[in-house]
Amino acid sequence: MISKLLIANRGEIACRIIRTARAMGIATVAVYSDADAKALHVRQADEAVHIGPSPAAESYLVGEKIIAAAKQTGAEAIHPGYGFLSENADFAQAVMDAGLIWVGAPPSAIRAMGLKDAAKKLMREAGVPVTPGYDGDNQSAERLKQEADAIGYPVLIKAVAGGGGKGMRKVDAAEDFLSSLESCRREAKASFGNDDVILEKWITSPRHIEVQVFGDSHGNVVHLFERDCSLQRRHQKVIEEAPAPGMDETTREEICAAAVRAAKAVDYEGAGTIEFIADASEGLRADRIFFMEMNTRLQVEHPVTEEITGVDLVEWQLRVAAGEAIPLKQEELSIDGWAIEARLYAEDPAKGFLPSIGELEMFSIDDGYSRIETGVEQLDEISSFYDPMIAKLVVHSEDRESAIWCLEDCLEELLVHPVKTNAPFLLQALTSDAFETGKLDTGLIERNPDWSAPVELAQAAVDQAAVSFLARRGRGGAIAGNGFRLNAGPRTKVAMMHGGEVVIGDAAEPFDGVLQFDDGETVWANVMAETFALRPFEERGTGAASAADGAILAPMPGKVIAVDVAEGDAVTGGQRLMVLEAMKMEHALTAPFDGTVTELSASEGGQVQVEAVLCVVEPTGDE
Repeated sequence: MISKLLIANRGEIACRIIRTARAMGIATVAVYSDADAKALHVRQADEAVHIGPSPAAESYLVGEKIIAAAKQTGAEAIHPGYGFLSENADFAQAVMDAGLIWVGAPPSAIRAMGLKDAAKKLMREAGVPVTPGYDGDNQSAERLKQEADAIGYPVLIKAVAGGGGKGMRKVDAAEDFLSSLESCRREAKASFGNDDVILEKWITSPRHIEVQVFGDSHGNVVHLFERDCSLQRRHQKVIEEAPAPGMDETTREEICAAAVRAAKAVDYEGAGTIEFIADASEGLRADRIFFMEMNTRLQVEHPVTEEITGVDLVEWQLRVAAGEAIPLKQEELSIDGWAIEARLYAEDPAKGFLPSIGELEMFSIDDGYSRIETGVEQLDEISSFYDPMIAKLVVHSEDRESAIWCLEDCLEELLVHPVKTNAPFLLQALTSDAFETGKLDTGLIERNPDWSAPVELAQAAVDQAAVSFLARRGRGGAIAGNGFRLNAGPRTKVAMMHGGEVVIGDAAEPFDGVLQFDDGETVWANVMAETFALRPFEERGTGAASAADGAILAPMPGKVIAVDVAEGDAVTGGQRLMVLEAMKMEHALTAPFDGTVTELSASEGGQVQVEAVLCVVEPTGDE
C-alpha cells in the first residue's frame, strides 16, 4: 500500500482525499500557491510544498513543479483530484516516468476518451449506443452544413476537445448554422487549441444520466449504478442525485452494462464516469439513452454514489493504484436509499451569477442531516483565482422525498456572509414542483429565471432579531426610532443596521427561521437560504451611522487603493472620496452631498468587508 501521497489539487477535493488517506494510515503532502498559503487543505495535510504564484497556470497546472514536490517530500504517489491536471495524459505519463504511482486512469485511456469524435467511434465499435450525428474527418463548413441538414434541426455543434460547457452551440434553423459554426470554432480554438467539431441531433427532452465505473489492473470492471445530473446551468451541474428518478430496473441494467463495455473497451483502471444523454420525452428508456463522453477521473458528484453504495471511492482509487483488485464484485454492490448533492457557489444569482469574493465573516452549515465537503472554514478567504465552489451539501435518506426534505433543511440552516452564494437559487430549484416530481431536463433552470430573484429581508426576521438583542442586552438598553431613545418601558422596538439602512424590529413578533449571534453582537438571519447581517444601531456621535446620514459604506469586499480626503476636509456632493478595487474593477466612492468629513476609517492599501463604514460626511448646516 502507498505510504505517502501527494495531492495535486486544492480546496474541497484535496480535503476529501486527505480524509480518506488519513483513515488508511497514508501520510499526505499538499501543494499550494501564494493565494492558498493558509488554505484548509494546507492546514490539514501532514506536509505542504509551495509551488508558485496564485494563477493556476503558474502553480497547479505546472506538472514539473508538482512532480518535483513529490520527489522532494518522498511521496510515492500523486492523486490529481478533478480539474487541473487530472485528465492530462502527458502529465499522467510524466508521473509514471518519474517512478511515481499515478492515482488515476491510464494515459492511454485518457487519450482514447479525450476527443469526442474518436471516443464516439470507439464506443460505437464496443456496442455502446451513441447519439445520431456526424463525427467524420471532413471538417469543411460545406460538409458540416450538409450533414446538419441531413440530421435535421435543431442540431448541436460540439468541439471535439470541449468540456465545461465551452465549444457548444445549439442551432435551431439551417440559416443559422454557418454563423454558429464559426462562433463555436473560434471559442474551441481559444479554449482548447483545436477547432474540430462533431454534430449531434439535439435531444428534445434531454436528461443527463451518468454511470460510475471502476476498473483495476487485473481486468475487473464494475459499475456503481447511475446518477442524474440534469439540473444544470449553462452546461454546469448544479444539483446531482443517485439513483436517477424514474429509472426502472431493466433500463438500469442495460445502461450500466453499456457503461461497463465502454470502460473495458479502453482497458480502464481506476474511477471513471460514462456520461449519457437521455431523450426523456417518453420517460427513461434504454433505446433512447446515448453515450455522450467519458470523464477519466473522479467526479465532483462522486459523494452521492458513495452514499447509496457505502463505498469510499477514494479508498478504491488508492488500493487499485497500488495494484490491488477492486474490493467488491458486481453482485456485492447494491443501492441503499437516495442521495442528493447541491453545489454551493460563491456567486450572486440576482446579479447574473457574478462571482463573490472576500472573507467568510460568517460560515455555518448544520451537518445534522448532511455530509459537508468543503475546503474552507469561517474567516477563510474566497479567492478570485479559482473555482468559486464553497462546499458540496450532500444528504442521504431512505427515499427521494425525505432526501429533498433533508437538503431543504440544510439550506435553511445555512449562514454565509458577506460573500454572496447561490443558496437561495438552490432552494428555489429544490422546492419547485418540477424537481419534487422528478420532471427534470437540462433546460429546466433556463426556463425558470425567477429562481434567481433577490431575496428581501423579511420583517419577521427583523422582529426576531429584536427579541435576540433585547435578551442579550437587557431591555433597558434598547434603541428605537430614528436616532432617539425611548424612555418609556418596557421596550419592544429595536433599531438595527442592515446594509447601511436602519430597520426597526418589534420584539413582540415571532420568527420561524435561523438566527445566530456572534461575539460582536451581530445577528445573522437565514431568510429563504439568504443570509442577512443585523447589527445594533447606535445614535450619531457613538461611532456608527446610516448611509442616509452620510456614511460611506463598502459596496462589496475589496481593497482601498486611493484615499482622497482627510478628517475635517470640506467636500461637495459627487466629489470622489476614495477608490475601492474589487472583482478586478475600480469603484469610486463619492460624497452624497456637500459637507465635512467627520470620520475616516479607511486607509490606502487596506482590505475592507462589505457594508463596512469607510467614511462619514456630515452635511453642511443649511442642508
